[in-house]
Amino acid sequence: MNQRNPYPPISHFALIFLLHLPLSFSKSPPTNSSVSALLVFGDSTVDPGNNNFVPTIFRSNFPPYGRDFPFHIPTGRFSNGRLSTDFIASYFGVKDYVPPYLDPSLTVDDLITGVSFASAGSGFDPLTPKVGNVVPIEAQVEYFREYKERLEGVMGKQRTKNHIKNTVFFISAGTNDFVITYFNLPLRRKTFTLSAYQHFIIQQISQFFQALWAEGARRFVMPGLAPLGCLPVVITLYSSNAFLHRGCIDRYSAAARDFNALLQAELLSLQTHLSKKSPTFIGYINTYDFVVDIIQNVGKSGFEKVDVGCCGSGLLEMSLFCNYKSPVCLDASRYLFFDAIHPTEKAYYNLFRAGIPVFDHITRDLR
Repeated sequence: MNQRNPYPPISHFALIFLLHLPLSFSKSPPTNSSVSALLVFGDSTVDPGNNNFVPTIFRSNFPPYGRDFPFHIPTGRFSNGRLSTDFIASYFGVKDYVPPYLDPSLTVDDLITGVSFASAGSGFDPLTPKVGNVVPIEAQVEYFREYKERLEGVMGKQRTKNHIKNTVFFISAGTNDFVITYFNLPLRRKTFTLSAYQHFIIQQISQFFQALWAEGARRFVMPGLAPLGCLPVVITLYSSNAFLHRGCIDRYSAAARDFNALLQAELLSLQTHLSKKSPTFIGYINTYDFVVDIIQNVGKSGFEKVDVGCCGSGLLEMSLFCNYKSPVCLDASRYLFFDAIHPTEKAYYNLFRAGIPVFDHITRDLR
């Protein structure tokens, strides 16, 4: 595979959070699905290992990551097992695991049914990927253009055009922009109020969607942000008493809540505008309320630990600080988070479950 990477790679810290339910389909996947592929863009919540091929320290291709993945392989996914996009691809019937685009061992068949361009630590703010030297969102779009050219070489231009039209584009990013770039670094706070920064990120998202649309994308799905104030690392860093009182910090969750309202409005506006030119579907998944429901219903939700991660102390560890020397919980399915910011496989599964109505709508629309 062509390993050109003309863009400065990106950082870590990412997310997108989730729900509860057993790791088996209680509802059958759609039959005769006409979804041709799943293409994924974003951050560590949907990066299956692209950062393994990028000169960055923000990786997870070592134990205990991947301990519940088939054959206990640490693939570079920031979790103990599969990501939500793996479950989504399986539901659509295109493949069981979404591979990283930068993996040089990918075959043509791997490419045709879908890949992930996502990079842990990335975000919509151009400054965010520079923090960890990872793959910026705009570079992910360039990789998609390269991907299209490779498909055209095999399938021809018209077949590729139809293939892309029936592909689902899944986008998960934004957490790093707030948790790292805005709240943790001073530069953006000197330039933007929180409200102005939220609108700035929305503008970046709009440009991103329109760039993909111009390349033939017509079916999109994007989850909103989870309550940022409920991330174990945020509680640890910003709580007045992080050891005794590990409740969510509303100041940070409110930032996500307000941003999600802007995001939903923008996605609806984009769908309306773009559909005037060509039928377009943009689905939104309400991650925020699902996570809040889990946290407020500990035990009933199927999760017993929601304020710490499974790895290490569960307070701060992630990436290189969650490693083979770290103590790890016995049963990750009891935990909402695997490390101090990323969900467990069970949590990712339930994010997928939350999106089934959206995925079914896309499947019906394509028939």
